[in-house]
Amino acid sequence: MPTARFSVDQLPSAVRAAVEEHTGPLLHADEVGEGFNSEIAARLTSACGTWHVKGLRTGHPRVWTQDREAAVAPFLTGLAPALHWHVVSHGWDLLGFEALTGHHHADYAPGSPDLPEVVALLNRLGGTPRPGIPLRHAEQRLKEYVGDPAGLDFFSGGHLLHTDLNNTNVLVAEEARPVDWAWATRGAAWLDAACWVIWLITSGHSPASAESRAARTLAWAAAPAPGITAFAATSHRLWTGISTSDPDPWTTRLEAAARGWDEYRAGLEPGA
Repeated sequence: MPTARFSVDQLPSAVRAAVEEHTGPLLHADEVGEGFNSEIAARLTSACGTWHVKGLRTGHPRVWTQDREAAVAPFLTGLAPALHWHVVSHGWDLLGFEALTGHHHADYAPGSPDLPEVVALLNRLGGTPRPGIPLRHAEQRLKEYVGDPAGLDFFSGGHLLHTDLNNTNVLVAEEARPVDWAWATRGAAWLDAACWVIWLITSGHSPASAESRAARTLAWAAAPAPGITAFAATSHRLWTGISTSDPDPWTTRLEAAARGWDEYRAGLEPGA
C-alpha cells in the first residue's frame, strides 16, 4: 500500500537547515509522484547541484529501511545512484542520492526495448560482491511462506540481492540502474531473476515467456528446477498473504501473477 506523502515545504525548518548543510541554499524542490515507500520523495536543486531525496519520519515502522539503504550504498558504486548524504534531524530521516537525468522507469511489457537492459542489469548484479554488512538471508525472509522447509535450502546463498525489482525501481537511460535497496538481502544468485518473473507476468508476459526472459541471465543457469518451482509456490503464498491483508488493485495483480506462475510450475512437475 502506498505511503502517505508530505511535501518538502512541510519539513521543519531545522530539517531543511540540516539538509542545506550538504546542499547549500535550496532553489527548487520538485515533488516526485512515483514510489510507494517514502513519505518524502523530491528532487532538490541548489546552486551546487541536484539530488533525489527520499525519507521517512523517525517514528515510521519502516524507518529501518533508511539505514539499510545507507549501509549498502557504498558497495553499489557504478551500479546504482550514489548516496551523497544522510540526514537524521528533528523527527525525520532523509537520504540524498545522485539525481539521474534522461531516464525513464523500465517497461516490462512484451517486446519492450528495456528488457535486454534489465537482463544486463541482472548480470551486473550477479557479479557484485556481497558487502560485509549484516543482511537478512532470503531463507529467513521466506520461511513463513515455504511449503516444505527443505525448500529453503534452494534460496540460501552468499550473493547480494535487490529482491524488489518492480519497474519503478529500475531506471533506464543508457543502461538500467536499480534504486530503492530497502530490501537488500543475501541469498542464491538466481533469486533476483526469479523475482523479476512475477513482475514480467504482471506486465503481460505468460509464465513461459517470463521464464524465457529470466533464462537470459547468467545466474538462471545455476537455478535448480525444483528450486524455481519451490520459489514460485512460496511467492504465491507470500502475495496471497499480502493481498488478503492489504487488498488493492496492485497487490491483487501481483497475487494473480504469482498464482499463475505457481500453477505453471506445478504443471511442469512429473506426473502433473
